[in-house]
This record gives sequence, structure tokens and C-alpha cells, in this order.
Amino acid sequence: MKKLLRRAGACALLLGALASACAATSESEAERFEVSTANLLVVLRETPGANKQDEALHPFGKIAATLADGRDIEFEASWFQYLGDMHLRLVFDGERRVQSAVPGDLQRLRLTPEEALEHAVGNLRRRYGSPVAEPRSGGLMQVRGKAPELDSSWFLDRAFWEEQLRNYPQGVVVAVPKRGGLVFARADDEVALTSLRFSAAALYAANDRSRLSSGLYLFKDGRWSVFQAPRAVLSAEH
Repeated sequence: MKKLLRRAGACALLLGALASACAATSESEAERFEVSTANLLVVLRETPGANKQDEALHPFGKIAATLADGRDIEFEASWFQYLGDMHLRLVFDGERRVQSAVPGDLQRLRLTPEEALEHAVGNLRRRYGSPVAEPRSGGLMQVRGKAPELDSSWFLDRAFWEEQLRNYPQGVVVAVPKRGGLVFARADDEVALTSLRFSAAALYAANDRSRLSSGLYLFKDGRWSVFQAPRAVLSAEH
């Protein structure tokens, strides 16, 4: 992970997250967050330039940075490299915002990262119900839930994707081009896959502030893999 952080795009992304975290500190202190297993949620975010090939959760670890005002800070949260150019963040829900869990929170709750992720997805289902797949043009299906800003988190709901395999045993190819956006096509439908490639690329390019992943992902035989590699980062873009 340390090597990835040296990439210009990834560094800019993390520095932006660190700056936002510091700017919101006083507001976060005013809002109390329930640190409990029942209050865990999970969100996906982009790591530009990454192309991780497996689903194992790799922690970011401590990140040192210098903010625009000259302050040197260290930030450690329960963020994990996940798949392709995506990482996930375990968070506690609040009335106005979410707060990243830190490794000490998981230790106090006696949860491994994998267990915490399972609880977070279960909490999404309990709060918002099961996601649904709605037909779109071009043979595509869009995944929606009752909290649109969290629709991309359904990528992590393995039970939902196992259910899709009952209808599409050859697998499904999934795009997560923006936060809150989740679209898929049958892996054996070339027309739909062409539509998915163009649609995902357009959505990713059009959402600079909320983009998530430039890759495509295959779910088949109960596991995820990278179907189309995310684009490489050639310069600092974020």
C-alpha cells in the first residue's frame, strides 16, 4: 500500500480526505457518534492508479501528510484496499454525517475487518431493506436501494450478487463509475457489455467530484475479479 500512496493521484486523493477530516473535526466533536457494531456502515471510494486483483482487505496503515496551513498530521482509519481501484471505508453513522472507524474501534468491538464489513452490509439491509435490480436500456440493470447516496455500497452485498447468479449463471459484469451508481450486465451478453463499457466510461468522466471506479468487475462462482482494468494514472488528476 505504501507504494501506491506514492502515486501522484492516490496521494492527492488521500490528502484531500485528510484535509476534509481535519476541517470537520470541530463539527464532528459536536456530534456524538455511536461506536457500536449495530451502527457500522461501509462506503466505497476510489484509489486512482490502483489495480488490486483480489478481494483481501489490505489496510492503508498510518499516513503522514502536511496540510496547506503547514500542519503535519498522521491519520489512521479503518480504510482497506479492496478490488481494482476501489477501497472501502468502515464508518459509524450519525445524524448529519458519518465518521470513519479507527483500528482501535474494531479492537474494542472485537471485530476483524472482515467481520466488521459483514456487519456493515447487514446493517445496510436492516436500515434500508434489500437492494433491487431495475432494467435500463441496452440490456443493463441498475441496482437501487432506499438510500441513493449509498447505492454503490451494494457492490459489497455478496448475498445480492449470489442471487443474481441464479438468473445469470455465466456471471455478471458490474460497473461502479460514481458514488451512488451501480450498473451491471450479463457476462454472456456482448451487446449489453458494449453498452456497459460506454455508459460506465461516460458516467465516470462526467462525475469528477463523485467518481468511484474506472474498472469493470466480474462476479462469478461466488467471487469477484477484475474484468476490465481501471485506467492508469499518468499524472496528478485529483
